Amino acid sequence: MRKNFFATIAACTLMVLALTGCGGGDTPKAPAAGGKASIGVITHLNASEEKYNEVMTKLEKSYRPSKANLTANYKYFDTLKDMMLALDSGQIDMLSTYQSVADYMLLKNNNLEILKSERVLSDSFCLALREGDTMLKNDLDKVIKSMQADGTLADLSKTYILNPKANEEPAPVAIEEIPGADTIKVAVTGDLPPLDFIRADGMPAGFNTAVLSEISKRIGKNMELVSVDSGARSSILTSKGVDVVFWVSVPKDSTLVPTNIDQPAGVALSDPYYTDSIVHVALKK
Repeated sequence: MRKNFFATIAACTLMVLALTGCGGGDTPKAPAAGGKASIGVITHLNASEEKYNEVMTKLEKSYRPSKANLTANYKYFDTLKDMMLALDSGQIDMLSTYQSVADYMLLKNNNLEILKSERVLSDSFCLALREGDTMLKNDLDKVIKSMQADGTLADLSKTYILNPKANEEPAPVAIEEIPGADTIKVAVTGDLPPLDFIRADGMPAGFNTAVLSEISKRIGKNMELVSVDSGARSSILTSKGVDVVFWVSVPKDSTLVPTNIDQPAGVALSDPYYTDSIVHVALKK
C-alpha cells in the first residue's frame, strides 16, 4: 500500500515538472509597471502567509528602498505540484525555491528559467524533532557533525545533488534493517528534488535516503520513511505520527528573517546538514 501511495505522489510531481514544457496553460505576463510580482513559496511552519509577506517586505526595503512599492506578494503552497500548476496557469509569476531544486527542474523542463536576483539569500536545512527527545537530538547532532568532519555529507551532495542527469532519476538507496533495533519514523515530502525526492516507482531516493541510510548505520536505529505534504510537516511531527522531519529551513545570513520562521513551538532542530541559496524560477518569456 505504501509503495503505491509513494508512486502516485511521484507520478503527479513528474507530470507537473513536465507540464509547462507540453504547452499546458498560458504563460504568465510580467507585472505591469508599478505592480507587484506574485511569488509562490512552500508553506513555512511558523509564519502565516501574511506574516511571511511582512518579513519579506522589511527585508526588501532594507536593500532597495527606492523600489519598496514593488515588493512582491508571496503566496503559500503546501506542495511543489500545486505551486507548479499555479505557475503554469499564471496564478503566480514565479516560484521561490533552492538552487539545487531549480537546477533539477530546468533539467526536466526546458521551458523554465532561473531569474537574476538583486540579493541572494541562503537557508540551512535541519532535521526537526519534538522538544524533549533530547537523546535523539544528541545522537543526530553527533552524527551530522561526524559526517561533516569526515567528508561524508560533501560526498553525498556531489553524488546526489551537484551532478543530476537529465534523463535519470536519483538512484534509490537501501536503508538496511537492523534486527532488534528501535525504529525512527521520518517524514519526507518529495518537494525538494533532488534533495527530498520520491521516484516515479514510489521509492524515496537520492540525497535524503542516502543521508538517512548513513545516519541509521551510525546511530544503530532503523529508519521508516513516511510521505507527507510539506505543509503537514509540523502537524504530523507534533501529533507523533513521525519522530523526525527530514527538512526544516533556517535562514543562514539574514538578520531580518526570524531564525524560527520554519520552526513551530515545541519543535527542536538538529545541526544543519546542508545549505543552499534561494532562487526564483519562472516560465521563459
